[in-house]
Amino acid sequence: MVQVCLNGPRGAADGAAVPLTPGSMAQAAAEAVAAGATDIHVHPKTPCGRDSLSPRVVAATLEAIRARVSVPVGVTTGAWAEPDPAARLARVRGWTVLPDHASVNWHEPGAEEIAAALIDLGVGVEAGIWSGTDARARFAVSPLGPKVLRVLAEVTDTQAAETSARTLLTELGRAHGRPVLLHGEDAGAWPVLRLAGRLGLATRVGLEDTLALPDGRRAVSNAQLVTEGLAQYGWAQRSS
Repeated sequence: MVQVCLNGPRGAADGAAVPLTPGSMAQAAAEAVAAGATDIHVHPKTPCGRDSLSPRVVAATLEAIRARVSVPVGVTTGAWAEPDPAARLARVRGWTVLPDHASVNWHEPGAEEIAAALIDLGVGVEAGIWSGTDARARFAVSPLGPKVLRVLAEVTDTQAAETSARTLLTELGRAHGRPVLLHGEDAGAWPVLRLAGRLGLATRVGLEDTLALPDGRRAVSNAQLVTEGLAQYGWAQRSS
């Protein structure tokens, strides 16, 4: 599986290619799926471009994207969108249109409560295990571990990304038997994607994770990143 991460916490300063409105996210999603993406991760945003967990904002984003594509669509529950854990939980419980899955960063305060609420709602949980945090240790002893949809092994190290990725995977071990999606960010995005290909793991690519193609040129769209990502992923599998 190659998931497309359409925008992340990026904003207008990151360039016109980053989709910030429901309409532009839907268009970007449709183009990315046409390019070969089989799953979508998106950050719903307010009209001023800030990440939001508001039921109204989440609903508008999901409805716009689902009108254009039929693949699963997931959203963030990142603490930066709502720093207070209780308020964040209330937002999630108030969603009127549910995503197929939602990422939960396991190192953030209130992560297990958010994950439990999502599971109760019938929403798949992507357990975000960031390198350089205590998320792996917390997830290892979580009773919710076997219930998550998959584990997002998120490599935040951009300088020695492949080494950090291998260390993170070793630390995760069996990951409660759940599938693992491995990805990096910025300068680490492409080395980690290729490693995922060699290991036969799911991965993701998109303007959330990187604004650049492997040769350093600025990406013009999520679809272009998906096309290149699939090529890099397949090449890595063939050369492994």
